[in-house]
Amino acid sequence: MTQGTSPGDSVFVQNRLLMHVRDCGESEVRIPFALGADHSRTWIVSRVDGGLRLKHDHRHEDGTEDRVSRYGGDTHAPGTAERQEFPADSFTAALLPPAATNVWTLEIAPGRTFAYMLRREGTDRRFRVEFDLRRPVAPPAAP
Repeated sequence: MTQGTSPGDSVFVQNRLLMHVRDCGESEVRIPFALGADHSRTWIVSRVDGGLRLKHDHRHEDGTEDRVSRYGGDTHAPGTAERQEFPADSFTAALLPPAATNVWTLEIAPGRTFAYMLRREGTDRRFRVEFDLRRPVAPPAAP
């Protein structure tokens, strides 16, 4: 299920979305996120002092890093095992000024759903996508 309020979200509604936990280590989890045939995105969740960090890794087809990559933020509160919020960090604010007030949220209902959300504080910008974990799919090609 995909929900969004921005016209730019239509690309998400019109394409098959697929997430896959590809690498899961003690300090980092890599989750490639495919948008139709576009396999250029990976969510990276890592442990940092005091919490967790979410970064968005974007790549070109040849594997080189996109200019708009590595944005995200760190948790400011402990969160729960099911929900974590990541307010935009200063790197994100410098790279993408409109995203300076972004808050990304990851939610998991074990064995049921994985959700990725974005809200932009002070605006009506909201986005949510849910993945059904009860319906496994073949792993996508490596990003």
